Amino acid sequence: MTVPEDAVVLRPPAPLAPVGDVGAAVRDALRFPLAGEPLEAVVPRGGRVTIVVEPPALPIPGSALDPRQAAIQATVEELERIGVPVARQTILVAAGLARRPGGRELEALVPPELARRFRGQVVVHDVEDERLAEIGGAGRNPIRVNRALTETDAVVTVTAAETVLHGGPAVLLAATDAATVRAASAASLLETSAAPGWELARDVERALEGLTPVLGASLVLNLPRMTGALRDFPFEEAAIERVTRSPARRLYGLLPAPARERVLHSLPLELTASAAFAGPPSVAHAEAMLRGVEARSVQLDSQLDALVVPVPRTTPSLPRERPNPLLAAYLGLGLALRLWRDRPPIAEGGTLILLHRFHRRFRHPTQQPYRALFGLDRVTRDAVALARAEREAAEDEHALDMYRSGRACHPLLPFADWDACRPAIDHAGAVIVGGCRDAHAARQLGFVPTHGLGAALEMARGRAGAQARVGYLLAPPYFPLSVSPGSDPVRRP
Repeated sequence: MTVPEDAVVLRPPAPLAPVGDVGAAVRDALRFPLAGEPLEAVVPRGGRVTIVVEPPALPIPGSALDPRQAAIQATVEELERIGVPVARQTILVAAGLARRPGGRELEALVPPELARRFRGQVVVHDVEDERLAEIGGAGRNPIRVNRALTETDAVVTVTAAETVLHGGPAVLLAATDAATVRAASAASLLETSAAPGWELARDVERALEGLTPVLGASLVLNLPRMTGALRDFPFEEAAIERVTRSPARRLYGLLPAPARERVLHSLPLELTASAAFAGPPSVAHAEAMLRGVEARSVQLDSQLDALVVPVPRTTPSLPRERPNPLLAAYLGLGLALRLWRDRPPIAEGGTLILLHRFHRRFRHPTQQPYRALFGLDRVTRDAVALARAEREAAEDEHALDMYRSGRACHPLLPFADWDACRPAIDHAGAVIVGGCRDAHAARQLGFVPTHGLGAALEMARGRAGAQARVGYLLAPPYFPLSVSPGSDPVRRP
């Protein structure tokens, strides 16, 4: 992608130096938490402990060697050290409304050595489980959680601090009933004040604390980094220039799309952690997320008139697949455009340009709930029809059976993903799909299709004027954008 000289190119900062031993960092954090008692003081010898984890869906792209594997192993070994044998430990995998992970994915959550010797229980949470235990309410409806969180002597969360809705107390929220998980929302994924879902997760944490000790370990992950010939891309200008001028880039452009995808997926990635914190899940998560945002964010002195957001050809949840149009919209609008602090990156009424082909392909059977939502004519624009469709989806026994068996996501997930796009859509004046190959799919979501980036930029300048300030996001991986709160808004003609 070639950009004009006056463009605002947003490139992520280089990763921080990683910790040498993630396991040692986690053990130290559990022994010296930021607040409250250490793990040894709250867990009775010989008691039962539930370790709550989540599938490593973020960041995108991920890596087969994930620091969270070492963190889980360190937690298991620390519990063994203080007198809780492996047989008395339960690993609870909470995926919320996403597809329930199967055997191969569960084995990948921990190092092979731990997978071979772990003799405790491994429980995959089911948001539709009729045996969920009620632990209180959140102002409206009762909160019901997996019984592994209530029938235990202590709960330990082991996560990475990615957003206010991923990791920390949010993993406890992901282990509740479908209605509670669905209620989580956020205008910004990095500000607790703009995230009702964070308060809901805190409600779950507080309710559990009334029943059993709850402790959390949170990692600060660096952005994924390529190794080998592409090392330092896209963090360093020299690396970008090297890739741009490489003959391999032109050869890559000549390959058919499936071959390009295989090449991208084969590139070696390095995912590291720069710190670990422990304490009450919300405390450890907030501190880790603050450190991560400071290390990974890019500062903008003022808002932009338009922002170009590349959308990767992968789903935001596991297993990684080619995304359908709604999932592509979620990646750009619900994920990338919610990673801001202080102010949204574009001015109110500005233009968002998503770079994606928007092919209407729904992987069977994992993406079938999205096909059902997409089949409703312009339902995304009609709030009443959308609410009715959501109620019907929540009662669809076939779709629920597909979720329970681990073949598809929960039928409410497409509605939650679309809701996640609403803050960016409501703030922007227009959403344009650059490089769109299915105009009907774009219009179905209320977006404007264009065949290429050039046409999309012309439309953006037509809305904001010839002097429009246009930003280009070099991603993925997506990274935080911090907009100065004191900057003047962009003036529009």
